[in-house]
Order: sequence, then C-alpha cells, then structure tokens
Amino acid sequence: MPATTDELLELHGRIRACTACPLHATRTQAVPGYGPVTARIMAVGEAPGETEDREGKPFVGAAGQLLTRLLQEVGLDRRDIYITNTLKCRPPGNRDPEQSEVDACSHFLDEQIAMLEPDVILVLGRHALGRLLPGGGTITRLHGQRVRRGTRVYVPLYHPAAALYNANLLETLQQDMLLVRRYLDEAEAEREVALKAQAQQAIPAEPPADQMALF
Repeated sequence: MPATTDELLELHGRIRACTACPLHATRTQAVPGYGPVTARIMAVGEAPGETEDREGKPFVGAAGQLLTRLLQEVGLDRRDIYITNTLKCRPPGNRDPEQSEVDACSHFLDEQIAMLEPDVILVLGRHALGRLLPGGGTITRLHGQRVRRGTRVYVPLYHPAAALYNANLLETLQQDMLLVRRYLDEAEAEREVALKAQAQQAIPAEPPADQMALF
C-alpha cells in the first residue's frame, strides 16, 4: 500500500531528531529530503552542503540550481521529484562522508525508497553510487546507464557539483538526462500495462453458457 504524506513527514521528523552519529553536534539542522510522496523520480546525492544545512532543504545551492535546469531541459519539473542525500547532516567543511556516518543514516534512505517506490532513482555522484550500487562499477563507467536491482531502477549520474566548472561533464549530464527522460517514459508505460493487467484479473469471469441457461 502506498505511503501517505503524513507517513513521509513522520519519517522526516525522525531524521531531524536523529543523534545516531557525531554529525548531529555540528549541523545547523538535518536535511531529510524534499518532494511529494507520489514522486515517480527520486534523486539521491551525497550530503547537505552549507546552504542546505542552513535552509533545511536538499540541493538549494549552485549544484541544486543546475539540477533544476537539467530537469527542465528534458521537460521535468523539480517540484514533482523527491530529492534527498545519502547523509542527512552536513559533514564539517563539506568533507567526504565517513563510512560510519553512511551506516548510521542508511536505514533512513532505505525507508524513503520503500515509501516512495519510485520508477527511477537518480544516483548522483560516486558516494551515492557506493551506497546504492556497491560493487557495481565506477560512476565513469556506469553514468547514464539503467541498472536494475530487483524491482528498483537506478540511473547513475555525475553529481551536478562536478559539472559546475567542467563543460565536458555538463554536456555529458545533459545527454544522460535525455536518457533519464526515456527511462522514465518506459517505466510509466510498463506501470500502465501492469495496472491494466491487474484490472483485467479483477473482473469476474462470466459463467459458462450451460450455467447461464439455469437463470
């Protein structure tokens, strides 16, 4: 059964109150995630930066503005997407996440994915890739590819922050986002076929003709 907005907000509340790792002592606030529980796309980055730590929302700095632009270029509205990070608290000085911090936050991300059941999960950067697709390969090799793990569909992408000052990476991200649009359209078509099949199975079969004669 799909999760409700209240259930998602309850999870956000638990994230904001979390003290499971030392990052709670240096954060301004935790950054659970942002977007509707009905989102068909989920984007997972590395960790909140300085702006996110201050505002309490993910991807609101320069990298977030680029992500918004990339989505718009392929006809997607950021307001329809759920965005979060592997870590929910900013590491001091924006250093790389430590494994113990990733482990402490891990169950929150798992709960978010289970609640939303998105059609496509965008894996932004190498840290998110290591968390969601461990051992699957590098971001250089996997970017733009559709990776299926059970019922989940992941698309690794370069982190938008890496493309801010690298024109070649920006062009690669733009091309990969076109693939994301295609993957999403295909996932939505598959979902429609599955829903129609379920509806057909729910229709009771008519009794045989010889039974009809009894009425």
